[in-house]
Amino acid sequence: MYFCPEDSRNGFKYPLASRRQFISQLGLGMGVLGMASLFADDALAETAISSNPLLPKKPHFPAKAKHVVHIFAQGAPSQVDTWDPKPSLIQYNGKTLPGMNGLGMASPFKFTKRGKSGIEVSEVFSALGEHVDDLAIIRSMYTDIPAHEPGTVMLNTGTARFSRPSLGSWAVYGLGTENQNMPGFISLRPNGGMPPGGTQNWQSAFLPGVFQGTSINTQGTSVVEMIQNIRSPFSSDGEQRRQLDLVQDLNRRQSDQMQHNPLLEAKIEAAEIAFKMQSAATDAFDLSKEPQSIKDLYGTSSQGRQLLLARRLIERGVRFVQVWAGGWDHHNDLQARLTKSAAEIDKPMAAFITDLKQRGLLDSTVVIWGGEFGR
Repeated sequence: MYFCPEDSRNGFKYPLASRRQFISQLGLGMGVLGMASLFADDALAETAISSNPLLPKKPHFPAKAKHVVHIFAQGAPSQVDTWDPKPSLIQYNGKTLPGMNGLGMASPFKFTKRGKSGIEVSEVFSALGEHVDDLAIIRSMYTDIPAHEPGTVMLNTGTARFSRPSLGSWAVYGLGTENQNMPGFISLRPNGGMPPGGTQNWQSAFLPGVFQGTSINTQGTSVVEMIQNIRSPFSSDGEQRRQLDLVQDLNRRQSDQMQHNPLLEAKIEAAEIAFKMQSAATDAFDLSKEPQSIKDLYGTSSQGRQLLLARRLIERGVRFVQVWAGGWDHHNDLQARLTKSAAEIDKPMAAFITDLKQRGLLDSTVVIWGGEFGR
């Protein structure tokens, strides 16, 4: 055991921790200080020894991207009708495919080469096709799990069997976030129902809870409807701050006694973010502040509002925004139903790209669109 100095009042010595605990804590502390000294940027050194895990961090390699917007086309869009044309199917339409069972089925949609790149774009994406030269279309993806719930969880976490952190949680864990008054990872859902896999899709799993996503129901049109209980109807901001300071002081004392328990530390951080969000989130989610020309650009659909919110969030420094854009589970009446689903995202996504360009945000934002598997 190691001891504190003798108490002058009674001569007693009080054990604080075991020798093993002391050496362990000392070693970890020295390691962090040593790591900080290797950073060339003083701001990074401060981040390394800071207790705030959400402070922004630089990546290992230089990169232009600062934000990610993941537009999740949940339900499994048919790739041969959207972005991966198969012209050979035309000659085998209604005929047996060589070496395979079943009949070929050509897409009912026409593909046309668009832009300087000459990439084939389905007619269902007439507006988005105007931006084809800004797109990187990946046609080599595949999955071993063509089932909605495990496929959805696998896309978001990298596994269908075990609890793992979601992509947004990893991004915030590795890079922090630029706005300490907002969550670093926000998931926008168009209705009150849970998607396949539920909260696993934005969880932090074994990472500290402060890195998990904040799920927002965007079905409502006002800030109060989207973010319930954002403000207390009973206490002023000053009174809330006084109450929170008392609770946080008690929490920190308890955390110190528990050698900084990660779950309690996450609760402390979450409480601070929740308090700061009262003003920051109210502003970010208030679409009434947008000029009418921008509202007209995005349209009035649910996905249009979601993408406009996504732009406002990354504009305010949120690191990772996920936009749930479902409705792609087409088992029959393909031509009519796929056309409807595509129309819901075509104009809003084209507007989103246009808006990001105009504001100089496209070069620093990775925009991903895709589903959990194809058909």
